[in-house]
Amino acid sequence: MEFKESEFVELKVLPTENLAKEIIAFANGAGGTLYIGVADDGNVVGIQDADALALQISNQVRDGIRPDITLFLHYNTMDIDGKDILAIQIQSGTNKPYYLAKKGLRPEGVYVRQGYSSVPATETSIRQMIKETDGDSFESMRSLNQDLTFQALQQEFSKRKVELGNPQMKTLQLESGDGLYTNLGWLLSDQAPSTLKAAVFEDDSQSTFQDRREFQGPLLTQLNDCYAYIQLHNQLHADFAGLYRIEKRDYPEVAVREALLNCLVHRDYSFSASTLVNLYPDRLEFVSLGGLVPGLERDDIFMGISVCRNPHLANVFYRLHLIEAYGTGMKKILGAYGEEQRKPDIQLSHHAFKITLPNRNWSVRADESKQLFSGIREEESAVTAYVAKHGVITRKKAQELLGVGQTAAGLVLRRMTETGSLRQVGAGRATRYQKP
Repeated sequence: MEFKESEFVELKVLPTENLAKEIIAFANGAGGTLYIGVADDGNVVGIQDADALALQISNQVRDGIRPDITLFLHYNTMDIDGKDILAIQIQSGTNKPYYLAKKGLRPEGVYVRQGYSSVPATETSIRQMIKETDGDSFESMRSLNQDLTFQALQQEFSKRKVELGNPQMKTLQLESGDGLYTNLGWLLSDQAPSTLKAAVFEDDSQSTFQDRREFQGPLLTQLNDCYAYIQLHNQLHADFAGLYRIEKRDYPEVAVREALLNCLVHRDYSFSASTLVNLYPDRLEFVSLGGLVPGLERDDIFMGISVCRNPHLANVFYRLHLIEAYGTGMKKILGAYGEEQRKPDIQLSHHAFKITLPNRNWSVRADESKQLFSGIREEESAVTAYVAKHGVITRKKAQELLGVGQTAAGLVLRRMTETGSLRQVGAGRATRYQKP
């Protein structure tokens, strides 16, 4: 019998530390045979006590390779010219990727066959093997990161008096049946990879930020922190109906809550970009990655029909009493706007989902802004006329001219300087303002 190394054959004189890597590479590929007792050039050197060697290798495989691969290995002792060799036949595994237990699901722990050699797999090929084995559901796939902690999640469960132990970790699909963390576990862990970005803009041009934040960490922490951030900017407007004072926030709290939950529960986490929350003067936008689940249309959402992209994540939120049932979110959002003329809207693309909440106080605030702007224009006109006549103006003179205090006069002069209507000359007490 002639022995020659190939894509499906590996020759070893003696078992070495690399033996597990060779077995993993064959199991992650199309399978192959490992001959022990044969030199690289095909020369048979033989081994001592093939049965004891087979038992030794079997124990090493059981302890050193994950998931369990023992069912896919077959040991056979062969007599070649009076010398014993051990043939280990490795079938292509059904629970790929297989990896070194001490290295984990990382390139240094996962091996594939490349020509006549076994080499570390790339992260892309590892993800592809996971996808082919676990299916297309991102949340159910085995996480590439297995060094996870769950302190924040434990606190959330404890706060709501819900138990979270090893049995619940498996029941909720944070761990797979073989004890590995899933991507859902990764999302809810302290090492969560996703981020959420929030920004407050002065206008529709998105050129000027009033404020912005990026929220990282566990998904539930992002939810809590972002909701608190939105509420900081969710202004309260008071009006009167006869003797009664009526207060109304720009955005109904229930609508904000449901829109934010929708962003996190239904987004496609296989995309690495951030979830976006954009606050404009007249509206609040929630932009989530991933369009509608195939088979649904825009009108279906308003009818309360829902097919969840991440049912296991939704189940965790349900256990924590954050959501009640599928399909109720949009009804709550629309109901929160009641008789308001401007209603929430949904925009869809193939890879994105946007919910827009209109600012309920925008028309009132816009009228107030017009009145304020009118006053500002009058103040600036008075300063412009004075400078045209006298050539220069000081802050003290602006106070007298406008009949306002020191701070208000300074704001008018600074605003006119920033817009180019005036030019500042000097500093401190010697500061003057003149034509540009």
